[in-house]
Amino acid sequence: MVDIKDLIENTIEGSTVFNNTSALNPEHIPANLPHRENQIKELTVSFKDLIINPGSTSIRTVIVGRTGTGKTVTAKKFGNELKGIANQKGLKLYYVHVNCHRQRTLYLMLMEIAQNLRLPLPNRGLSSQETFKLIYDYLERKNLHLLLTLDEFDYFISTSPIEDIYFLVRIYDELNVSVKRLHYIFIVRELSTLSGLDKSIKDHIIKNIIEFSPYTSSDLYDILQDRIINEKAFKPNAVSDEAIKFISDIHGADKGGSGNARLAIETLELAGKIADTENAPIITVEHAKKANSKINPEMSVITDTIKDLDLHYLLLLKAISSLHKKQGEDFFPMGRVEEEYRTVASLLGEEPRRHTQIFEYIRRLKLMGLILTRHSSKGMRGRTTLISLPIPVSTELEELLDGEIKRRLQKSRLSS
Repeated sequence: MVDIKDLIENTIEGSTVFNNTSALNPEHIPANLPHRENQIKELTVSFKDLIINPGSTSIRTVIVGRTGTGKTVTAKKFGNELKGIANQKGLKLYYVHVNCHRQRTLYLMLMEIAQNLRLPLPNRGLSSQETFKLIYDYLERKNLHLLLTLDEFDYFISTSPIEDIYFLVRIYDELNVSVKRLHYIFIVRELSTLSGLDKSIKDHIIKNIIEFSPYTSSDLYDILQDRIINEKAFKPNAVSDEAIKFISDIHGADKGGSGNARLAIETLELAGKIADTENAPIITVEHAKKANSKINPEMSVITDTIKDLDLHYLLLLKAISSLHKKQGEDFFPMGRVEEEYRTVASLLGEEPRRHTQIFEYIRRLKLMGLILTRHSSKGMRGRTTLISLPIPVSTELEELLDGEIKRRLQKSRLSS
C-alpha cells in the first residue's frame, strides 16, 4: 500500500523542471515582447504628442486582433513604459488598464479608474456622472494625465446602453477645457464590432487602428524561448528543442493553428507538469503531445475525424504510428512514411496507391489537422517533407486505427 501522505510530500519535495512558474502566468508581463516591436512603435507614434505636446489633444487608438495575439500584454507594457518616460520628463502620467468583461458596467469601470488613481470616494452611492466629475476634477487639481486602456471593449459595446457608450467616449470632448488629460486605447477582437455604432461615437473611436495578426510558428518559437531563457521559467536545459518546435508548429497560424501565444504557453506549462509527474528531467515531444491532447479542445475532434476516413488514409496514419513505435522518433521523411505505408498495405492484402495519390492523401490529412508536416533541416541530405502526428502514439490510438481499418476491410470484402 502506498502511503498517501508520503506520496504528497515526496511529490512536493521532488525534482522539477520548473524554475519560475510566474513567468508562464497569463498576467505576467515579460521584459521583451518578441514580434510586437512594430506595434509598440505604432503606439508610440500615436501617443507621441502626449509626451512632446501634452494636453493639446485627447488621443485615441484602437488595437484589434484575435485572442492570444499579445494585445493586452503589449498595451500594458507600452502604458507602463510610457508612464515611466513621461515621469522622467516631469509629466505626471498615470496608466490604467480596465477589463470591460470584468468591470461590466460604466459605474464599475469608473470606480476602478478612481481606485487606480488612489482617488478617495465618499461612502455614499455616486452616479456615473458624479464619479467621472470627481475623476476629472482630480486630474485637473493634481495636474495629471491619464492613459486609459479599455480591454475587451467589444463586450462593453454589446452589453451597455448606447448612452453609457456615448458618455464614456464623448463626454470628455464636450467639456470646455484647454488641457486634454484623458487618452484612450480601445482593445477589440474584431473591428466589425465598432461598425454598428452611431457615427458620432464611431468617429471618436476609430482614429488610429493597430492590427495584431496571429503569431506564426517561428514567432511562437521565439516567444517560448524568451519565456524559457530570458524569463527563466524552467531550469537550464529542461526543455528539449523538439518540444518547443512541436508546440510552435501545432499552434502557429502558418501551420494551420490559431496563432494563439497564450495557448502555446499553457501547452508548454502543462507539458512541464506532465514531465514532473513522470519524474522526467527534460520536457520531451511526448510530454508536449500529451499536453496538447489535453489542452487543445480540437484534439477530441481528431479521434472523431479518424472514424470517418477512407481505408488508405487510415493506412497512412497506421504507418506513421508504426514508425514511431519502431524507431521512437517523432518526425519521419515522407519517403520513409510511404515505404512503411506500402508494407502495411501489403500485409493486409491491399494494393498500395501510387506516389502522386499518397502525396494527395498527405496534403488532405494535413488540412484535416491529422498530421503535422515541416521541411527537413539543412543538415539532412536533400530537402524533404517531414511528417508527424499531432497527438501521442498511445495504445488507444493504435486500437482506434486497427479497429477502423478492420471495419473498412470487412466492409470492402463483403461488398465484393
